[in-house]
Amino acid sequence: MIGSVLLIAVILISLTVHEYSHGRVAYMLGDDTAEKQGRLTLNPLKHLDPIGTLFFYFMHFGWAKPVPVDPRNLRDPHKDMLFIAAAGPGSNLIMALFAGFFLRFMGPLDQMEPVTLYIFAFLSIAVYCNVALAVFNMLPVFPLDGSSVLKGLVSREMALKLSQLDKYFGIILLVVFLTDRFAETGILSSIILVPIRYMVEFFTQEAFPSVVAVINHFL
Repeated sequence: MIGSVLLIAVILISLTVHEYSHGRVAYMLGDDTAEKQGRLTLNPLKHLDPIGTLFFYFMHFGWAKPVPVDPRNLRDPHKDMLFIAAAGPGSNLIMALFAGFFLRFMGPLDQMEPVTLYIFAFLSIAVYCNVALAVFNMLPVFPLDGSSVLKGLVSREMALKLSQLDKYFGIILLVVFLTDRFAETGILSSIILVPIRYMVEFFTQEAFPSVVAVINHFL
């Protein structure tokens, strides 16, 4: 029960900051679409997709409502969309960095009071979920953020060709996830679990063994 509450809290915060960061960077680069639609806010209710949130909780795969961006308002849409897309995963890594920093000063698990243990668990889940969100979203496949980042790194001609394949990549991503989930093929997990583990260990350093133990216990 406590683990579920902590996980829900982390998901709400992480997805909200992720989407807000997209909108904030877009606003800084000249597009106020998110602000006009009331999406430039840290109110979770403005960003969460009910079905996507339920998927995230029950299937460890989900989504929030994408922040609207109008490339016509940007000075250099080709490059600016790269920064807007990278802002979401970047914000998740920053949150993981801060959570991991505080974890390193909380002492051994067997000496923690119950309240301190719950705080440790919250921060541990925050590190893991935010790293997982960042790694997953940076896969260079539409509709993930990594797709827009990749398009910003290549020529405009190549970006246009990649955009023409977007509709296929979305279907492929969904099929891969469903086969992983129900047929246990392990395709997606084999790609993202290794970088997730190393990044969580990097952010938590000497607290990493305790983080793993707490996540296994609460989740």
